[in-house]
Amino acid sequence: MSRGDDAGATVSEGIDLVVDGAVATLVLDRPRRRGALDEPALRALRPVVDDLTSRVRAGDVRAAVVTGTPTAFCAGRDIVGVDPAEEDAGDVLEQLVNPVVAALAALPVPTVAAVEGPALGIGLGLALACDLVVASEGAVLGSPFGRIGAVLDSGAHRFLVDRVGAARTLDLVYTGRMLTGADAHAWGLVDRAVATGTARAEAEALAAGFADGPTAAFAASKALVARIRDEDLSLAAVLDAEARAQREAGRGPDYQEGFAAFAQKRPPTFTGR
Repeated sequence: MSRGDDAGATVSEGIDLVVDGAVATLVLDRPRRRGALDEPALRALRPVVDDLTSRVRAGDVRAAVVTGTPTAFCAGRDIVGVDPAEEDAGDVLEQLVNPVVAALAALPVPTVAAVEGPALGIGLGLALACDLVVASEGAVLGSPFGRIGAVLDSGAHRFLVDRVGAARTLDLVYTGRMLTGADAHAWGLVDRAVATGTARAEAEALAAGFADGPTAAFAASKALVARIRDEDLSLAAVLDAEARAQREAGRGPDYQEGFAAFAQKRPPTFTGR
C-alpha cells in the first residue's frame, strides 16, 4: 500500500510509492545496500512504476519525485552473488532495467529526482531519467562500470551527452570519476545542489508547485522538447508544433483560467486540463 492520502500503491522489496495529494514519490528504500537493487528489487520496481504511470494517466498524480533514503539514492545493481558466466547481462537490461527507465522518462508530468549519497550505475540512470535532478552537495554521481569491465547503461549515455556533452561523458566513462553533488551542479549534470539532507524536501516542494500548475501545457512542452532532442527538428517544424500545441491548450479550461486570473489579478487555479 502507499503512504499519504491515498491507498493501493504497490510496495515490495523496499520499493515504495508515497502519494500525497497530486504528488507521488517513488522511494528506493533499501538502506542496508545503499539503495543497490538486486534482481527481486528490480522485478518489484516495474509494477510500482506501472502503478505510478496509471495514476498519472488517470489524472490523480500531476508530478512525481524519485528518491532513495536520507543516506543513499541508489548505488547501482546489487551484484553480490551474481555469476557473470551464468547470466546474459543484456537480458537483465532489456527485461528488468530498460523498461523502467523508459517508463520514467516518458511520464507526461514533471518529474524530479532527489539524490542523497550515491547515484551510480542504474541509480544514475534512474535519476537522470527525471526532468530535473536535485542533489545534495554531498551526493556522489558517476559511472564506475569500467572498474568491472562493464559498459555504461540505463540510458546514461544519452542522458549524460544531453547534459554534459560527449567529451565529459567519455571522461566519466574512462576515468570512473565520481562527482559530488556540488561538482555535478557545476558541470551541469544536476540542476540544483542543496544542503545535505534536504534534497527530498526540496524536490517535493518543486513537484508540489509543478502539480499546481498547468500540467497539460507542461506535458505538451515536455513532449516537444523530446521531439526536438530525438528528431532534430528544424525551426519551422518547432514553430508549427508550438502552434498546434497552443491551439490544443487554448481549448482547455486551464488556458481560460489563466487568462481570467490574469485579468482579475488573482492566482490561477489549474486542474491539469
